[in-house]
Amino acid sequence: MQYKKYGLVLLLSNLLVVTAWLCVRGVEINTIASRQAFRASVMEDIADFQETSVSTVVQAASSDQRVIHCGVLEKKPVYQLNDADYEALLKIVEAEAGGEDENGKLLVANVVLNRVNSNIFPDTVTGVVYQKEFGVCQFSPVSDGRINRVRVSEETRRAVERAVYGEDISQGALYFVARRAVAPDRMQWFDNHLTWLFAYGGHEFFGS
Repeated sequence: MQYKKYGLVLLLSNLLVVTAWLCVRGVEINTIASRQAFRASVMEDIADFQETSVSTVVQAASSDQRVIHCGVLEKKPVYQLNDADYEALLKIVEAEAGGEDENGKLLVANVVLNRVNSNIFPDTVTGVVYQKEFGVCQFSPVSDGRINRVRVSEETRRAVERAVYGEDISQGALYFVARRAVAPDRMQWFDNHLTWLFAYGGHEFFGS
């Protein structure tokens, strides 16, 4: 009987050890499973985020959208004018086209800048505006002094800016004239020696 009693105690002890071991293993297994489930959940969230991000980037890249982080890109002027040239351009446009609309003013600015680009005229705005041929000024406001008496309007400034930034609607014109304000003999020179391009407002425009 004594041996049976000890055997029963030993058996119970072993069962308790096994049960404890199983409990510990169960906790470990649950912990591992929980960790795996957590990692799987996180990885799923990351995958969803990456998919959304990539999709957004691809859609933006394939569309006309442009994301600018450091401000709007500025268009650069085509003509880099110093202060004297810029002032001369403003004044001659105002003096010659003060009564014209903005495009009429733009056309006069275009002619001046076209001359700057031409190899048969001076290569600066100031040189073009104040050029003389055989002692005769190329622009009447220079010869009669009106260029120094004008007050430049905001519309003239806008027109000049458009020209300086490269807008040209002049078809390459190098000359313009107000026919009604020119003596017939002088007008014949324009008609006989130049190529008539078009008329706009009070001016007619010519190429060489």
